[in-house]
Amino acid sequence: MSHAEDHEGTRRDFLYYATAGTGAIATGAAVWPLVDQMNPSADVQALSSIRVDISGIEPGTQLTVKWLGKPVFIRRRTPEEIEEARAVNLAELPDGDARNANIDAGASAADENRSLDETGEWLVQMGVCTHLGCVPLGDAGDFGGWFCPCHGSHYDTSGRIRKGPAPENLPVPVAEFVDETTIKLG
Repeated sequence: MSHAEDHEGTRRDFLYYATAGTGAIATGAAVWPLVDQMNPSADVQALSSIRVDISGIEPGTQLTVKWLGKPVFIRRRTPEEIEEARAVNLAELPDGDARNANIDAGASAADENRSLDETGEWLVQMGVCTHLGCVPLGDAGDFGGWFCPCHGSHYDTSGRIRKGPAPENLPVPVAEFVDETTIKLG
């Protein structure tokens, strides 16, 4: 093999690598905008977590806020509502799971596992019926919690399904106290 043939082999290798590298960069530049468009827009990302002022909520009342396009019920319960919710026999519940994103999956539906604070005064849950996605009415139904008039699902004062076609308890979203008067969702 002559010295000239040796250089041809290296040039050929260089041309293959250069062409492949250029092709990979061109493909990446063409595909990136298509992939990037699937990311959530800035306005959606801005709403991925919100802070809610709860200073004006009196015991026995609730505030409904919109988060991620869905209603969220924030209820300040009375001692009577807490006592009633904690007295429920868990074996009687159609859904025995807490459905609380703040604790381990599979936790029991005990009221202590569904309330936001240790005393049970604050309850935060998604306001969407688990049957067909309707919005239940507060302070209604056979158990003093929420009632979905569309198909007759009754939820108790802890947001647990007690009667009707809904298969699951109202889910508890990721939430935490930022301070004494502010709850952060998300």
